Amino acid sequence: MRITRRLEFDAGHRIPNHQSQCRHLHGHRYALEITLGGGVIDAAGRPDDGMVMDFSEVKAIAKQHVVDLWDHAFLVWRGDESVMNYLASVPGHKTVVLDAVPTAENLARIAFSILDPLYRDSYGNHLHLERIRLYETPNCWADATRDDLA
Repeated sequence: MRITRRLEFDAGHRIPNHQSQCRHLHGHRYALEITLGGGVIDAAGRPDDGMVMDFSEVKAIAKQHVVDLWDHAFLVWRGDESVMNYLASVPGHKTVVLDAVPTAENLARIAFSILDPLYRDSYGNHLHLERIRLYETPNCWADATRDDLA
């Protein structure tokens, strides 16, 4: 069985070597979808009976470890020195420094690597993270799976 929980956040970024508009500082209303696989829990009387995982728990983990960190932040590649210097000059600015250019593809892979160890078989139902889908716009998204991390 598969379940998916969607969360949204706002963040800025830029793609420094992009040949079009994305080379400029700009922001998006991102949507993050977390798809988990596992067996349906069959435990009469338990609050998670009939679930793969409670959607509120899926949300709480993703919010704590990704969404709350990235929301209303500027996601910047460590190698983008001019933007790094500028952001450092803004007092109290929420900046997330990444080891990769903050494309949708890289952000999806980073989110997968952060969340993968957190959604594991702690429920006895073979729970595992199957996919992270990150929407950069309503019409553009990237999917990351375990195969993409290898």
